[in-house]
Amino acid sequence: MLEETAARVRGLVDDENVLVVTSETLAGGVRKLLPWMPARNVLAEPVGRNTAAAVGWAALEVARRNENGVMLVLPADHLIENRKRFLADMGRGLALAYHQRRLVTFGITPSGPATGYGYLKAGKTLQGDLGGRQVAAFYEKPKLARARRYVANKNYYWNSGMFAWRADVVLEEIDKHLPLLRRALARLDRQRSSGRVTKAALVRIYPRLQAISVDYGIMEHSDKVAMVPASFDWSDVGSWDVAGESWPEDAHGNRSRDDLVSVDSSGNMVYSGGKLVALVGVDDLVVVDSGDALLVCRKDRSQDVREVVTVLEKTGVKRLL
Repeated sequence: MLEETAARVRGLVDDENVLVVTSETLAGGVRKLLPWMPARNVLAEPVGRNTAAAVGWAALEVARRNENGVMLVLPADHLIENRKRFLADMGRGLALAYHQRRLVTFGITPSGPATGYGYLKAGKTLQGDLGGRQVAAFYEKPKLARARRYVANKNYYWNSGMFAWRADVVLEEIDKHLPLLRRALARLDRQRSSGRVTKAALVRIYPRLQAISVDYGIMEHSDKVAMVPASFDWSDVGSWDVAGESWPEDAHGNRSRDDLVSVDSSGNMVYSGGKLVALVGVDDLVVVDSGDALLVCRKDRSQDVREVVTVLEKTGVKRLL
């Protein structure tokens, strides 16, 4: 998926301008997967400090190369169909970000009342022909009843987590809304050798950066936020039922990459790591065998797997965490 994400923007963005923020342990693997990308473009965090820190560091690197540089921020766990539409929407977002100094997010028209996504409410249409709208409000992952109201309203979109903004503008907004983070980033930016932040500085400074998401820390407070409605097909592979959407499907809507026997069963998603699974008289389940644990849940509750993690943490079953 990382390879697909990077390939998706090649042509829109020159190869030397594609950066990846990742963990130090994954940096070598990233370089092997993307051999065409300059090695210096892999920004290896010594410890994860959430997305505001990652965006801030990337913005420093972009601004160093081009003081008017514009960024696309694209998570590497999205499935996106129709690259032509994707590039057209990204182009509109980049233009909006550059010319109107906006923090642009890309809104996804909901296909159903998902409870695992954040939502945003679209406001008035912005001037110009770029199809941008103001964002009236952001909303956390809702309960099912509220999600159904959002979908019925037609003015609510899923928050995709994809963004476009000028590097200098997002740094200004970090300074305004997260001043402690901005000052720490400035200290980091001063610790360079041959144009790159030194590893010693990263180890010393990065773990102390404020850990907060760019959504909570900036987007929900800024008056510069705008939205471009996405015209491409999108899914965020954040739950098992969504992951299974791209897997082979039988005549009864059961999806699996493993051997599956289905008797009077439909709409199930199965991952077994190579084991044969037999389903009898069950519908709309997610069944996942990870070797040392087995998950069985209704598809409409697959976003709630995180509650199992909470229970395991409370009961101290650390070997599964």
